Amino acid sequence: MLLADGYEPDSLNPLLGYGQEGAAKFYDGLLAFDGRSALRPALAAEQPQASPDARTWTVRLRDGVRFHDGTSFDADDVVATYRAAIDPAYASTVSSDFDMLADVQALDPRTVRFDLKIPYAAWPSKLVLGIVPAEKLARPEPQENSELNTRPVGTGPYKLVDWRRGDQMTWEANPDYWGGAPAISRITVVFAKDDNTRAQRLASGEFDGTVLPPVLAESVGRDGYRTVHHSTADFRSIALPNTHPVAGDRAVRLALNLAVNREGMIRALLGGHGKPAYTPIPESMGAHHEPAARFDFDPRRAARVLDDAGWRVGADGIRERGGVRARFTVMYFADDSLRRDLARAFASDAQAVGIQVDLAGVDRSAVPGRLATDGIVLGGGNPMDPDPQSYTTLHSSVIGTGTYNNPGRYRNAEVDAALDSARQELDPARRAEYYRQAQRAYVADPGLVYLAFIDHSYVMREGHWTGYQAPVEPHTHGTTWGPWWNVETWKPQA
Repeated sequence: MLLADGYEPDSLNPLLGYGQEGAAKFYDGLLAFDGRSALRPALAAEQPQASPDARTWTVRLRDGVRFHDGTSFDADDVVATYRAAIDPAYASTVSSDFDMLADVQALDPRTVRFDLKIPYAAWPSKLVLGIVPAEKLARPEPQENSELNTRPVGTGPYKLVDWRRGDQMTWEANPDYWGGAPAISRITVVFAKDDNTRAQRLASGEFDGTVLPPVLAESVGRDGYRTVHHSTADFRSIALPNTHPVAGDRAVRLALNLAVNREGMIRALLGGHGKPAYTPIPESMGAHHEPAARFDFDPRRAARVLDDAGWRVGADGIRERGGVRARFTVMYFADDSLRRDLARAFASDAQAVGIQVDLAGVDRSAVPGRLATDGIVLGGGNPMDPDPQSYTTLHSSVIGTGTYNNPGRYRNAEVDAALDSARQELDPARRAEYYRQAQRAYVADPGLVYLAFIDHSYVMREGHWTGYQAPVEPHTHGTTWGPWWNVETWKPQA
């Protein structure tokens, strides 16, 4: 199978973020996402067991599993992986995702216990981290120097056999995979950053599949190919600098949420392949989603909100208050055409109600130094649990803990309290109500402008294999997700 991807990973090390949302073909976690709304055992033999206070989680491990190098998998490998994730000596870039973990211990070769600093009902969502052999972590040193970055050793369904940087990567089926040897024995992924280039090469019949923007995908999905669009928890939002004299004003934030035409953006920029977003929790999260937490597209009401707050329209149509002009900057990654287009649409809608938004296409390295004063088009999302989907975006406690953790420095005590209660609550119904409460509190005092949950679009060759199942995807997409998220289970078409 020959696939094309627009993104090439920098590293293949789980401790440096590779496959942190699951579906990494070289690794397995203790649990795996089922593609819809649940986590199922992978290297775990059964679902993890929580203590009554959700501060201790015990996991029994699958027997008879081997790593790609032939060594046996056991509890020591789990302990070594998770300890490395939180030990500063390893300089793991995913450490902030596990800041609730106090320690992990091997109770016996087939049982591990995780001890948490806080009650945390969402801990199973953290068990998709790829497990690596303990021997590869024997020396406590920064992972940027690890051989795992280019030579992964996991228990997954595929092994890496070739990686030509900037060109392509080849996976080979693991014949000893605990879940059964994959029927597709070899997969090559060609890296081609430009969307139009991938589309043209696919249209010529070169590739068996690729990821493309939705409108472009529709244009080439014919003549033996099929276009598919997957629902996601992947939002696009405008993160506003909440300490800015304009963007941080509560009336301005509310007015912007009322002024943006989300449905229009989805039609024009996504070809209709997306859903409006008002909070970080999508409809795909079922009972955790609050349908009443929304903003109508109402520019007239937006104008009244600004009028009532003292923002007066100037001679040039831009508002002012107390000598302060209603103006701020929004950044977008210069190499991301969708974020650029969303930024332009947002600026146009904002100007219609008297707010001037200046746009800046920037390199990612320039972002951290500007977040205190400028907004940015952000993306993110994880369908496995509402906690990672919302906590690092909205909770005030994460301010300053990572570049994109609550970058606008939003603070809302009611939202904080609801999110704290939700992550500690084990009863599903009560937990869902806390998340709905958080969303209701958020829309009463919004800190960002959520725009859309974007569908991920792919084109795949038809007729050779069976087993495709459309998943609900995280922010991450491409050839490890998409139609191929479960490619190890595919079978030849009869």
